[in-house]
Amino acid sequence: MRALVQRTRSASVTIENQIVGSIDCGLMILLGAKAGDSEKDVSYLVEKISNLRIFEDGADKMNLSLHDLPESSRSALVVSQFTLYADTRKGRRPSFNQALEPIAAEKLYESFVAKLSASGIKVQTGQFGAKMLVTLENDGPVTIMVESP
Repeated sequence: MRALVQRTRSASVTIENQIVGSIDCGLMILLGAKAGDSEKDVSYLVEKISNLRIFEDGADKMNLSLHDLPESSRSALVVSQFTLYADTRKGRRPSFNQALEPIAAEKLYESFVAKLSASGIKVQTGQFGAKMLVTLENDGPVTIMVESP
């Protein structure tokens, strides 16, 4: 599994002119799954991302994780993103053959959301498979790709 993690001051997801998920300070997480991914990958990413020290402390060093922030700032907006597995090595149109088929991918996405929420993070989401408009104010900017082994 892959997650593109962005530290944000605000982020939202809009579907058909309606905001379906939004956060202030926290993480925007674009999440993709590939064939062969499992619950083990979900658990790995939840633990890694929720403890990733990418928020600044009082000395302006990236030493704090979501769990270290005040409870009101422990939030994440999670959006499914099969295009994280785009293969652009051949031709000009990306291939998405590595992306996990939608039914299995949705189960892993829902599991990720549930486990991240259970870890004490306030989670907002988009809608799996929907055409979404994602807006964010990237803080830093800090953008990190996290991948399960």
